[in-house]
This record gives sequence, C-alpha cells and structure tokens, in this order.
Amino acid sequence: MAGAFYFSLTMLWAAQILLAGCHAAARFETLQCERPVSTRDGICHIDEDLRGQREADSQLKGYTFSQPFHLIVSYDWLILQSPAKPIFEGDPLVLRCQAWQDWPLAQVTFYRDGSALGPPGPNREFSIAVAKEADSGHYHCSGIFRSPGPGSTETASSVTITVQELFPAPVLRATPSAKPKEGGPVTLSCQTKLPLQRSATRLLFSFYKDGKTVRSTGLSSEFQILKASEAHSGSYWCEAATEDKQVWKQSSKLEIRVQGPSSSAASPTLNSASQKSAAPETTPKESPKPVPPLSTPSSEDPGFSPPLQVPDPHLYHQMGALLKQLQDMRALLGHLVMELRNLSFHLKLETTKGPAKYE
Repeated sequence: MAGAFYFSLTMLWAAQILLAGCHAAARFETLQCERPVSTRDGICHIDEDLRGQREADSQLKGYTFSQPFHLIVSYDWLILQSPAKPIFEGDPLVLRCQAWQDWPLAQVTFYRDGSALGPPGPNREFSIAVAKEADSGHYHCSGIFRSPGPGSTETASSVTITVQELFPAPVLRATPSAKPKEGGPVTLSCQTKLPLQRSATRLLFSFYKDGKTVRSTGLSSEFQILKASEAHSGSYWCEAATEDKQVWKQSSKLEIRVQGPSSSAASPTLNSASQKSAAPETTPKESPKPVPPLSTPSSEDPGFSPPLQVPDPHLYHQMGALLKQLQDMRALLGHLVMELRNLSFHLKLETTKGPAKYE
C-alpha cells in the first residue's frame, strides 16, 4: 500500500514538472476574438454589419469561425519562435529565442543556414523590417543560461522560414496591338497577380516611355491612348508597387510602333507620280524631225517615205552599258586564260624536271 502511494506521488510530481516545462517553453497564449464581437454561449460571433466577403468563406450553417492558428509545444532548453502566418515580401519578420521557464540568457546569437547574423548579445529578438525572398532559410539561435540555468551554451532546433513572393513582375501588354494604326486607340495594361491571402493589398501602377513618366502613380493598371500618332511610338514599361513602396517591380520593355498610312495605298500614288516625272525624259514635247528614210534609189514617188523610226535614248544607253560590260568580261576572261596557260606551263616544267633530281 505504501509503495502504491509513493508511486502515485512520483507520477504526480512528474506530471507537474512536464506541465511546468510546457508552460516555460511555449507559454500559455490567451485566445481571443479580434474585432467587435459578442460572446453568446461562449462562441465568437462577429456582428452582422462587419461581415465581409473574406469572412464568407469561413461561414457554415450560420456560424462564423475565427482564422485558424498553429500551436507548437516544445520541451527543450531553447526554442526559436517564428510567425505562424505565411510571410510575404514586405512583411516584418520577428524571431524570438525563448528560454525554458523564461530564464535569463546571455550571449544570444541568431543563425541563418549555419551562418551567424551578428555578434552575440543580450537581445533575444531578431527582426527584419522588410522581408525579402532572399531572407528565406533555416534559422536557429543559441545562448548561455545564467543562474539558475545549466550555465552552458544551448542551441535551439532549426526553423524553416520561407518568404513568399507578394506578386510577380508585371507584364506590359498592348491592345489591340503593339503596332497600332495611326489615329486608332491603344490601351496598355500592366498585368500582375496577388496571392489569395493578400488579395486585399492595394497596388499602385505607373507607366514610362523612353525613360520619362507618361502616367504617374495611380490605382488603375491601364494607360489609354485615344488617338495614336507617330509621337506615341517608343519603348514603354510599367511599374507595380505597394502603397508603402516597400515592394515594387518593373515590367520588361515593350516597343510600340504606330503605323502610318499603309504602303499599299501609297504605292499607286508614288508610281503615278514617278511616271509623270519620268514622262518628259522618255516622251519628247515636240514631234521629232523626220529621220531620213532608208529608201532605195528606185523610189520614184518623191512624197513617199517609210514609217518614221524614233530611236529610244534610254534603250540605246542600256545597250551601250551592256556592250561595255561584255567587253570588260571578255578582257577579264582573256587574262584568266593567260594565267591558266602560264600555270599549266610551270606545272609541266616542274613535272619534267622532277625525276632528274633523283637520278
């Protein structure tokens, strides 16, 4: 009977130690409902006038539930406390090195991927004001316990921190085309997307052309050109940023080339104009004088003459140029033939002299 009573006391003592350790490492958190609520029947009820679209997804059969959170209980000398919610670009990141029973610590050091983030010190918190994707990694902390602790350096288990992208770099698109017709409308849209968890975040957009601002920061992600002209041609890009300017990203450049009157419509006019300008050169203003006919001596009728033959100066010029090119080609071929003959002669001479050297 005494042994059983002693065993019961031992189990009770062990249970108290375990609960004390859990209390020290994780600490009890007070669960409460945020926003104006009523607590009928011990349940959080959000007032009807404060319900929005975001709460509609978490409603079921008339009940409204709070957002879930993660509770992790650790039993260790040191634990690294990190935010339970997803961390996005631009968010503050706060890590806390928590000691067992909140005992005093000295020489606290924080690490990321095995590298110290600073010299040891008394500060138990490490914070990043504006988190970036590059801040992702495996974090842990170490510290020396003062009295009544063990007096040795203890290290917390590693915690994985992932900083998610708030929104991708925007893409600039032109509607109806990046080569609009002159006088037609053009709409430039700066397209990006927020994650579902941050769908309420407001982004500001601005547009640039050839290094100059064409529309300053605004909520609209579109920039409209009502009547495009040659002056609107250029290299465009856009920028998307959060309201606090902590996160901002630029798009790639988009070339806009406004098309003037179509070349097919301009060609007939150009051709007719060129024909008119060339007409005085090919067609004489006055009728040419009669060329002496190639008549035979037997022509008896003095008024008889064969049809007039008008020479074409342009054709004569072309034929003369062609004859000149043929003469030049003939001379070039003559030189080539002479060179081939000389080469053939030297090859024969070397062939006949070759065997004599070996006799």
